[in-house]
Amino acid sequence: MSGSKLQTPIDYLKGVGPNRANLLRSELGIHTYQDLLNLFPNRYIDKTQYYQVSQLQPTSADVQIIGKVTHLKTVGEGRSKRLVATFIDQTGSMELVWFRGLKWIREGLKINVPYVVFGKVQRFGSTYSIAHPDMELLEEHEKSIRVAMQPVYPSTEKLSNKGITNRVMNALMQTLFQEVHKSIEESLSQDILTALKLIPKREAYLNIHFPQKQQKLGLAQFRLKFEELFYIQLQLLVKNKLHKQKIKGYPFENIGDNFTTFYSKHLPFKLTGAQKRVLKEIRNDLGKPAQMNRLLQGDVGSGKTIVALMTMLIALDNGFQACLMAPTEILAIQHFQGISDLCEQLDIKIALLTGSSKTKERRIIHESLEDGSLHILIGTHALLEDKVRFKNLGLAVIDEQHRFGVAQRSKLWHKNELPPHILIMTATPIPRTLAMSVYGDLDVSVIDELPPGRKAIKTVHRFDNNRLKVFGFIRDEIKKGRQIYVVYPLIQESEALDYKDLMDGYESIAREFPMPDYQISIVHGQMKPADKDFEMNRFVNGETQIMVATTVIEVGVNVPNASVMIIESAERFGLSQLHQLRGRVGRGADQSYCILMTGHKLSEDSKTRLQTMTSTNDGFEIAEVDLKLRGPGDLMGTQQSGVLNLKIADIVKDNEIMKIARNYASALLKEDPQLAKPDNLPIRKTYAAVMKFKNIWNYIS
Repeated sequence: MSGSKLQTPIDYLKGVGPNRANLLRSELGIHTYQDLLNLFPNRYIDKTQYYQVSQLQPTSADVQIIGKVTHLKTVGEGRSKRLVATFIDQTGSMELVWFRGLKWIREGLKINVPYVVFGKVQRFGSTYSIAHPDMELLEEHEKSIRVAMQPVYPSTEKLSNKGITNRVMNALMQTLFQEVHKSIEESLSQDILTALKLIPKREAYLNIHFPQKQQKLGLAQFRLKFEELFYIQLQLLVKNKLHKQKIKGYPFENIGDNFTTFYSKHLPFKLTGAQKRVLKEIRNDLGKPAQMNRLLQGDVGSGKTIVALMTMLIALDNGFQACLMAPTEILAIQHFQGISDLCEQLDIKIALLTGSSKTKERRIIHESLEDGSLHILIGTHALLEDKVRFKNLGLAVIDEQHRFGVAQRSKLWHKNELPPHILIMTATPIPRTLAMSVYGDLDVSVIDELPPGRKAIKTVHRFDNNRLKVFGFIRDEIKKGRQIYVVYPLIQESEALDYKDLMDGYESIAREFPMPDYQISIVHGQMKPADKDFEMNRFVNGETQIMVATTVIEVGVNVPNASVMIIESAERFGLSQLHQLRGRVGRGADQSYCILMTGHKLSEDSKTRLQTMTSTNDGFEIAEVDLKLRGPGDLMGTQQSGVLNLKIADIVKDNEIMKIARNYASALLKEDPQLAKPDNLPIRKTYAAVMKFKNIWNYIS
């Protein structure tokens, strides 16, 4: 039973002991031998290469150089006293600097004798220097056996302070490896190993912790990244498959009058190719006796609502009811108005149910839902109340699903014997990379083109000192009868500061755009909901020309006449937020603009964000950049069910490996759904362990 050795508590490893064991547990979550084995280095110091002084770059990378010390001098007084050595090779000279142990170092250094120095390079003016370098006489260096690539392990301040340095971690790893290397068993099938030319697992572990060459390290990383992503994809695919087998749904076999009449006579514009493709995918799902579970992604204004409505009409044609649930009342009202207008000519009954619906209205809705005379119900969380009972709900459309919990969604299911088909809509572009790994158990459809006649929004970046020009531009747009948004960031930690920023901004705008010529709405988080709605509605109805707000307007409000979005302190917003805000304009046929206002001091990340916004309107491209800047953790808000707790792979950088892993997992399940073939035994065993521990690296054997 080789695997059991890997489950040995870390306390028993030679060189650990109780104190170190407690630190490793609390700081790095290392409880067993196995956990330590799966602590992968986050970088390597390459000691295979020797640099010359003339090749140095100010990258603060670790380098090693062969040369001689020619001069030594002590500089400075008291605390700032330091020892400086001039170090030369045939291409140039640099400095070595020590701040501590000066006397001892001075005595030990030999002048004009070849040394190998190693350390981090810094540049001051035109001179390169290394502080506290590792120094070894060339003669000694040539005799000693060295690991060429030195692994650097994840660490914390507490560990370093308690003397668990990188050197200590390296030593522990060596001790561990001698004890457990025979216990590492293969976890992939021979077929996969051969097809992808993967190195064996034991060799991969050896080369990830003790690499001799770059090329060996590359093979080890590929092997372990592939494995991690392969088991994640396998998990998601099995979940999706079980869902389709277990959760039966109503097959919608008819495409009847409602759908065909609407399609042929009442479509307000021709469907784009993308909309047609998505409708086909949905019709295909609905025809099967399994519950549809589809995510519909499309940028703001790409026409998701039409697709949702046509899907509802298919439900109606098959004798079922449909509902649409939105996260806020304003959004629910907009969906209700939009869908009612589109269905004006059809013989369909549609109702709206929100928190503010009157008792009398509710009673009528409840009755007509139960006797089946109400066909489509649109609303907020109010749809989930127990009193809301359908005669036969066949389809639930959920808008901006990340605002509803899983428990809330499942409430909709229990309104019938069989669960309704589910269509989830989102305007938050989830990068394909992430959709594949997080929503792998949903089928994903994407609308990736805008309807004809929509003009792309022009986005520009302006510094605060151009504000007067920007005000002039706003005046011109208002003259043309357009409306303007001005948005201020909301930074939760200091509501007082936010409020001050917003009020200062509001006052300067009120001075530039005085009443009665101009009307201004203001909306912020400290207002009562009723006051917010009142101000929003004044703007929606065109009674005010300028809306000054914190980010409460982010989701969904549709004001076709608003043509300018000004985002103040744009550097304080994340990319996806900037993109969502920009999507509030550009809803009519007029040219719309988004102006990003910032100060002159910008970080590199802020510059990248602003540049991305001004160069593209493609939500998916923006989401990919966002993912690269922020990492997958906070993109999803909460890490969905912990799937993404990755140890070695990186969802963004290893996107290609993820696709390969998904293809192999998918082919494997097609060919051997039960993983019963002898060749697949290692995968079956490993998969069972993964499911048991819920974390891929809690097992190896």
